[in-house]
Amino acid sequence: MCSINEKTPWRTPFHALLICLLCALVPASAAAERIQVVASFSILADLARHVGGERVTVTALIAPDTDAHGYQPRPSDARLVRDARLVLANGLGFDPWIERLARSTGHDGNLVIATDGIEPLEDSGTHQGHGHDHDHAHGPLDPHAWQDVANAQVYVRNIAAALARVDSEGTAVYADNAARYAERLRQLDDEIRSTLSTLPISRRKLVTSHDAFGYFGKAYGMRVLPAAGVSYESEPSAAGIARLIRQVRREKVPVVFVENISDPRLIERIAHEGGAKVGGKLYSDALSGPDGPAPTYIDMMRFNLDTLMKGLLPETG
Repeated sequence: MCSINEKTPWRTPFHALLICLLCALVPASAAAERIQVVASFSILADLARHVGGERVTVTALIAPDTDAHGYQPRPSDARLVRDARLVLANGLGFDPWIERLARSTGHDGNLVIATDGIEPLEDSGTHQGHGHDHDHAHGPLDPHAWQDVANAQVYVRNIAAALARVDSEGTAVYADNAARYAERLRQLDDEIRSTLSTLPISRRKLVTSHDAFGYFGKAYGMRVLPAAGVSYESEPSAAGIARLIRQVRREKVPVVFVENISDPRLIERIAHEGGAKVGGKLYSDALSGPDGPAPTYIDMMRFNLDTLMKGLLPETG
């Protein structure tokens, strides 16, 4: 706040203007002192913003509605990573490119794997109870841990601890932000469980473009039937797709779902040949833009829940 005392005899109009201009620059200077955080993708960036609050500026290298699998960094990404105080990666094979980028740019800050402490699931070939059999290549781990809200709380704890290491003066702020956000996540977890409990067990079948919902299925009692593995880089074979179509038809799966990052044609074919309907779009690996239905992690999970319930609840009347 700029205060000009008109009774000060030495202060001329020029001095007054100069002082006000300097005062106007203070917010910009304060903003420049924020902790610069770079996250690999939009979901991780949103979690970091909730934990960091006004003490951080978070940049996601991968834009909303964009697939992170096999992403090729740009020169501008290298500069952002090099200059960041904190770099956040998901880990579990999801974004190894950002780890390589940090090493190649000589990043001397902190590189944090947000999934540390989470027990990973294996790829679709070994998910228990999913009942599918594809002959595409399987990676060792499923990286989509955020689809279980309990895992998102681990992300939050890891981010809060990492921010405190690079900005010890903000430790109490980060701890408080993380605690308040964790409570919102606990409420979200309860909401998902209570809502899905109203869905008949026979209809708890989730057919999607790729295997992004294994953690969701395990946590919330859904049987996941993906067309492809954990990454779009491993395409399903024609025989694997045919088996999935037969399974959809045999088990009378009513609805299949497209994903925001995928080409819908494969799921549309499975729906057509399997006698199912396309039940809407799910957000799997990326948030929507700010004007979309899933601009934050909590919005995304609620939108997906609503889409699932609208598609899978038995029709009445």
